[in-house]
Amino acid sequence: MTSFQQARIDLGSQLRQLREAAHLSGKELAERLHWQPSKVSRLENARQTATEDDVVVWAQAVQAAPETTDELISQAITLLERHDDWKQRHRSGLAALQEDIRDLEARTKLFRVFEPGIVVGLLQTTEYARHVFRKVKRLYSAADQIDAAVRVRMQRQEILYDRSRTFRFVVFESALHTRLAPADVMRGQLDRLLAVSTLPNVEFGVIPFDAELPSSPINGFWIYNDAMVGVATMTKDLVLRDPDDVALYVRAFDDYAKVAAFDEAGRDVIIRILHGHGRQPSH
Repeated sequence: MTSFQQARIDLGSQLRQLREAAHLSGKELAERLHWQPSKVSRLENARQTATEDDVVVWAQAVQAAPETTDELISQAITLLERHDDWKQRHRSGLAALQEDIRDLEARTKLFRVFEPGIVVGLLQTTEYARHVFRKVKRLYSAADQIDAAVRVRMQRQEILYDRSRTFRFVVFESALHTRLAPADVMRGQLDRLLAVSTLPNVEFGVIPFDAELPSSPINGFWIYNDAMVGVATMTKDLVLRDPDDVALYVRAFDDYAKVAAFDEAGRDVIIRILHGHGRQPSH
């Protein structure tokens, strides 16, 4: 067991003790917090990492002492700032990992996402996601929860239709060519991108093969509001909160966006790739 997982177990145990001391069942606490009961269980059993917001509202609901609340907040912040081991996270379950991400997205109003090699999870079709999760399961020996993980990923996409949120996606053209699924699945995925790119709160940019790049792409990254950056490597999930780090990634995103094709120009790139597959776009 990693030190990260042990710290998550310790925090979950403390949360459970506070709930029980308040004589609340998991269902009763969930009702007070307007959560799904499963989230209470996931946090207590260390299948999901509690955020600062999670522990604050939990402490308020059970009327925890101020010093106890401060300690819980400190532990939650430390967990989020740690380098999270991907192999350990995937072993806790593909679906649980998707729930972690969904909770973070629910607190975000402005998304800026750069992905050089894969279609962004929020934009994936069911079948494309299924093939991606199968590969993740094989690489990380993840718990076999592919159907549940796909279901949660599709539920996450409902946030795209919330007009109060803004989404800016930038991907490389190569990501749309990369065969992570059979050809018919890839064609369906491209059709999906054509449709989503027309949503009024979504900007979808494609960096064409012939674009001169502002810098060498190393990893994809997600910027949540102006407060946090998630950077996924092969072995670690980095969570960056330092303002200087966030500002650097914002500048990098803006640089990539400047050389990307958006709106009709971006859709033209997608249509060209569809034509290469011998398929007329349906949108």
